[in-house]
Amino acid sequence: MSLRITFMGTPEFSVPTLQALKQAGHEIAAVYTQPPRPGGRRGLDLVKSPVHQAAELLGIPVFTPINFKDPEEREKFRALNADVAVVVAYGLLLPEAILTGTRLGCYNGHASLLPRWRGAAPIQRAIMAGDKKTGMMVMQMEKGLDTGPVALTKEVEIGENMTAGELHDKLMLVGARAMVEAMEKLEGNDLPLTPQSDEGVLYAAKIDKGETRIDFSRSARDVHNHIRGLSPFPGAWFEAEINGRPERVKVLASEVAKGQGGAGTVLDDTLTVACGEGAVRLLKLQKAGGKPLAAAEFLRGTSVPAGTRFC
Repeated sequence: MSLRITFMGTPEFSVPTLQALKQAGHEIAAVYTQPPRPGGRRGLDLVKSPVHQAAELLGIPVFTPINFKDPEEREKFRALNADVAVVVAYGLLLPEAILTGTRLGCYNGHASLLPRWRGAAPIQRAIMAGDKKTGMMVMQMEKGLDTGPVALTKEVEIGENMTAGELHDKLMLVGARAMVEAMEKLEGNDLPLTPQSDEGVLYAAKIDKGETRIDFSRSARDVHNHIRGLSPFPGAWFEAEINGRPERVKVLASEVAKGQGGAGTVLDDTLTVACGEGAVRLLKLQKAGGKPLAAAEFLRGTSVPAGTRFC
């Protein structure tokens, strides 16, 4: 026995779940993903999403509607006669006609411990807030934003120095296994649903470019969490005069260190920088247009003496 599934997802994060469902023996009726976007070296090529590319390799039909306002698109979805829709980071709001367009409804793989961090950027927000754990949840979708009842939870510890990129890679594999387990239980009519609590609700707003600049007046712990929560993309950054000219530098890894001084002041020759309280040591940096470098390698080509001010 297997389920007939319509899969809906777009980024790399969604790919392992699609592959795992296929490998588990389920029939993937079709894949829905975001339309190809401009990309390539000059931004002139139309690039298919990671899910689109993975589906083609698996020989699965792919649909890329801009939205589901067109009644024909809704009918096309319903005509697939799927048992269930599985949604992982699709990126489109689903109307009621889609949520109820399969026999068993829609189930979403969401990267947080709901109701904490509903919304677009749960991985980054959890790290930026200093959370010690997060997880993957499989929830039955309803019209609200990540408000549906929870079917399955898999917790994941967040290491002290773990970046958003590292957590992303861990959660996407945990999420794939969780969704396979959930679909097995659903197929056996053994998937309990628990309503979310009304307490502890937080929203993970999309990361805005205006919040990526490092504020060294904050505590060392806050600065460290900010850096790792935005690594590797879009990257937290500072500006400083380096080798006689102003430079913008991204910081991709850091650690909390000992030291004190004026906020943003370099304290030693290992890129320990004073914060409003305590200090951070910068471990991996990237100049605009350059490649990421470990601190020691960065310093071999860049003079940053103690007393330099980052802002």
